[in-house]
Amino acid sequence: MTAPLTLVMLGVAQGQEARLARFLDVPHHFVSSGGGQQPVDALISLRYGKGEAERYLPRLVHLPGAGADAIEFERLPPDCVVCNVFEHEIPIAEYVLAAILNHSIGYVDMVRSFSSEQFGQLFRSRKTHAEIYGKTLGIVGFGHIGKLVTQRAQAFGMRVHAISRSGHAPEADQAGNVSQLSDMLRQADFVLVACPLTPETQGLIGAAQLKIMKSTAVLINVSRGPIVDEEALYAALSEGRIGGATLDVWYQYPSPDNAAPAASRFAFEKLPHVHCTVHSCAWTEEMFDRRFALIAENLRRLHDGRPLLNVIRESVARKQN
Repeated sequence: MTAPLTLVMLGVAQGQEARLARFLDVPHHFVSSGGGQQPVDALISLRYGKGEAERYLPRLVHLPGAGADAIEFERLPPDCVVCNVFEHEIPIAEYVLAAILNHSIGYVDMVRSFSSEQFGQLFRSRKTHAEIYGKTLGIVGFGHIGKLVTQRAQAFGMRVHAISRSGHAPEADQAGNVSQLSDMLRQADFVLVACPLTPETQGLIGAAQLKIMKSTAVLINVSRGPIVDEEALYAALSEGRIGGATLDVWYQYPSPDNAAPAASRFAFEKLPHVHCTVHSCAWTEEMFDRRFALIAENLRRLHDGRPLLNVIRESVARKQN
């Protein structure tokens, strides 16, 4: 009889044990640190650094998300496999379209300003708002998120200009690689940042790139904060050199060393036409169910010795044999 899988849930995965157990039909049990380096079958966490390496030696690190920028791969045991999940593209695409519509229509402000007592005055002083039909949406990165946003934006009559590493984006109206980023930024009414954070993309949009955007353009970041230079973005927004922003991802996050950091060195939320949310664009029950169903499938495969899905780092030891 095969021994039950030993599982550890950390960070955003902590507290999701019952959800995972609903989908997992192989013997398993959840463990916590017993001191020292504890061998476990799977660690489900977005982070693997010094603290995790001192406590756990996993066969599998399964990210409960897509980004691996908080995994210190050099600290992993040589036989450890790393997998990720997506399933966030549906709510993020809906969030992005909501942000675009709100910047254009001003729906939230319309609702907040309504008053029965002042109806006559408000009615007479109505102002026109914008449409998104015919506008250009520039997308930096054309993976799961970019493709679903493109479908929805085109349904509203928007034109999509995508920039990706390969330059290949057949669903978009226009596509190019990073060398053509400036051309896209000059054309775009909205710029969506949807690429992963890597050494190549960190600071990809800085002062020079923000300078060539339209003065009315809106930047939307749902990927990782540092892809857009923090100081340059604040300067462009506070000086009115671009039209606005929706920011859901930030420059500092809670960590074992700092449980309550500021999201940024700058008070973006105090600027006009800047909409700030707390990294919640994908935060839906449906997304969590889809993610943990896929994690459960990979744990079944680990239990049965079958190939895993969404592998982003194979076992170094296995590759060397």
